[in-house]
Amino acid sequence: MGATFRYNYSYAAKQISRKHKVEISDQTVMNRAKQWGYYKERRKSQNKHDSLVITNNTGKLIQHDSSHHLFAPLAGKKWYLITSLDDFSRLMVEARFVEAESSMEHIKSLERVFTNHGFPYSYYTDSHSIFRFVAGRDDMLFHKNYYVPNDGVDTQWLQVLKECGVIRRNALSPQAKGKIERPYQWLQDHIVRRCMSDKVTSISQGQKILNEEVQFYNYKRIHSTTGEIPYYRFQRAKREGNNLWRSFTIPKPFLLKEAVFAFRLKRHADGYRKISLKKLKFNVNGLNPYDDVDIRIYKCDNQTSKLRFWRNERLLDTQIFKNDQLALSKKQPPAKSLHFTGET
Repeated sequence: MGATFRYNYSYAAKQISRKHKVEISDQTVMNRAKQWGYYKERRKSQNKHDSLVITNNTGKLIQHDSSHHLFAPLAGKKWYLITSLDDFSRLMVEARFVEAESSMEHIKSLERVFTNHGFPYSYYTDSHSIFRFVAGRDDMLFHKNYYVPNDGVDTQWLQVLKECGVIRRNALSPQAKGKIERPYQWLQDHIVRRCMSDKVTSISQGQKILNEEVQFYNYKRIHSTTGEIPYYRFQRAKREGNNLWRSFTIPKPFLLKEAVFAFRLKRHADGYRKISLKKLKFNVNGLNPYDDVDIRIYKCDNQTSKLRFWRNERLLDTQIFKNDQLALSKKQPPAKSLHFTGET
């Protein structure tokens, strides 16, 4: 973010308020900068974008993306910032740092948004392989003679959306993602400065600062396009009936959300009733030799995940494994849709 050619006057005003409890406007900071010879004219952007509000309902479109950046220079490594933004209100409904991007981390993002706000009408993403299968790019995952057209395979992330009745929409160009790219720039600019000022070295410290900046963005900052504070625009739309969020309910036939916000796999038992998963080989209760079994993996926390095993619409077993055994930090390939109609 353009620290090389301008200073962030909004950030300076907010820091004065945070540290010294003195309210001061951005314009006052700018005036002082001009007076003291620190002011620089902002460069004119070469890439114009459409800043109009397209949607007219909150929940109609959720912009979802991730950014890989050195948010805390003293930490010495980049983190991924995963965010989700309500297109109408510009409310940031999700913002989380993760050390490694994966399908599972984006599924956990869906879980937080859906359980906190409900089901939106649609999600808007780029064509990253986590979100969309693209022929010629991702079909290397299949046999070389097996042709699969675009969107011919549901990614793990997309399977969760479909099960929850949420539509996916694809951004066909970088310019189409402008509404979420601009909040990224705002957050990046503020967070990097805060992390340097507070000498942040861990992702947990960075998350605390991220939470504070998102709180300010959602509840105090007047958005330059809408002219409203995101939270109050969000609430006003709901009061006036301009709302496409649906209440969160666990999709039938499941009883637990852990069965929905999970990674899906299908395995085949060997003659000794064992199944293989990554480098693991283990028994599943109730499984016979050469049976097929459906698996759903739910990430409980940063250390462990719970695996549930089904066959013929019946839950056979539940087991817990360490995440590093399952390699859940790595990007996972797409998988064909699996459908369950039994007890979870």
